[in-house]
Amino acid sequence: MPGLFTLGGRLKHKGLIDEAADLFEEGYGREAVAARLGVNDGTVRNWEYAYRALGKEALLNGKRLSYSQDLKLEAARMFLDDGMTKSRIMEELGIKSKSALERWIREYRTAGAAALEPKPGGRRPKPGKPAYATREEELEARVRELELENEILKRISALADEIEQRRRSR
Repeated sequence: MPGLFTLGGRLKHKGLIDEAADLFEEGYGREAVAARLGVNDGTVRNWEYAYRALGKEALLNGKRLSYSQDLKLEAARMFLDDGMTKSRIMEELGIKSKSALERWIREYRTAGAAALEPKPGGRRPKPGKPAYATREEELEARVRELELENEILKRISALADEIEQRRRSR
């Protein structure tokens, strides 16, 4: 099939999204667009949601959007409390991804508003050294650490001596 290429392990077509956006603008529905372009109905459904929520430019722009905690809360409450449809919520609040909306609803159901708080990005910091209330506590901890290290070294030395004696007695 000409014009097809793989990107990130998924099959893409350079002009399909653009064609789909044009067809949506002309008034074609999801099923007609899927049939006409030969694309999976679920994929076209996602394109349609994004198109209806944010328009053609957002559909063509592949960038991910980030949303505030307040918007996520409002979206989850509109669905759970007000009974609004997901597509209507997406249109009213300008949410591009249905799967993101579904995730917010699921997280809000299970853990409440706290689940929608921003999560820290990047790597988790390495666990640091414990903070001590006083210098004395810090020194006592260091003494315990050195005593333990000393005990381990004594045991290793004793084992080495024992192994050496066994070898000599053979």
